[in-house]
Amino acid sequence: MGKYNVVELFSGVGGLGFGFSKLPEFNILAANEIEKNISIAYSLNHPNVKMINCDIADLSQEKLREALCNKKIDLILGGPPCQSYSTLGKRRMDERANLFMQYKRILGILQPSAFVFENVSGILSMDKGRLFVKIKQEFSSLGYELKSKLLDAVDFGVPQHRERVILVGFKGKNDFEYPSPTHGEGLKPYVTLEEAIGDLAVLKNGETNNSFDSSFKNEFLDFVREEGETLTEHSAPKNGEHLIRIMQALKDGQSKDDLPEEIRPKSGYGNTYAKLWWKKPSTTITRNFACPSSSRCIHPRDSRAMSIREGARLQSFPDSYKFYGSDGTKRLEIGNAVPPLLSVAIANQVLKALEK
Repeated sequence: MGKYNVVELFSGVGGLGFGFSKLPEFNILAANEIEKNISIAYSLNHPNVKMINCDIADLSQEKLREALCNKKIDLILGGPPCQSYSTLGKRRMDERANLFMQYKRILGILQPSAFVFENVSGILSMDKGRLFVKIKQEFSSLGYELKSKLLDAVDFGVPQHRERVILVGFKGKNDFEYPSPTHGEGLKPYVTLEEAIGDLAVLKNGETNNSFDSSFKNEFLDFVREEGETLTEHSAPKNGEHLIRIMQALKDGQSKDDLPEEIRPKSGYGNTYAKLWWKKPSTTITRNFACPSSSRCIHPRDSRAMSIREGARLQSFPDSYKFYGSDGTKRLEIGNAVPPLLSVAIANQVLKALEK
């Protein structure tokens, strides 16, 4: 049993908790997730964690005490849903934008030694920067000393540029130090799309093939592939003839502006109907990573929409990690997650600070 008891809020499928669950010093006792199917996905991967499937506003002191068997909590993890803050979305100061107050309420009830709060980079500019200042004021008022930094998952071996604000609070002195990048200039090269998904079978529109080339080896694949693990979820979405023509006409890294006039879509942003680069990391994936008209997500080698397995790989989820629900729900589970490799880097540093 670990010596530090953890609660995970807004857990999703458990991307942020992943790194903590891999360290024997941490014991994740309970997690809270509002969406039923996503809570089931979490439990499939973390069967020993007590899942409380409800709106966080309904998470009372009594419910928490019962779920935690009155145990002392040392650490809280979580990031409220980011749609309100995302620079891709409509950016409204709505009820969801104020969910951090529910996070604060739980902090007040459980009084952990430390917490990790994560969110999209857009939270920094929300409401002209005032929102993040308010969040910090609210958390400081509970006696936490805070540190915050923007980290890009690509710097920690994830084959995707994905920026996340990581806010860490400690009661009293905050000895937390952010993890140093392992990849980038002067370090190991960034993990490319080819290195992350190049072992997966070539697929055409609508095809499924769960075989992979085991002779294809690198450090990233050592992390995601497990001995004897069978591959799942490698199916190409089915698209219409016109979209197939568009995808096949694009070269590596090209976008709709590079298309011949007669098939060029009339609407969409510059990075819609765009191919990823085979020899570079992916751009940030969202829940729409199988929808070429929504963002840059066309497979550069196979000229098709991405499979669920490929989305999971770009987030650095191990092939054994399970997703649950419809294909759309599975893509939501993947697209909203903190990449496991980033969580591993954060967990190691939180442990060092707690040990101090």
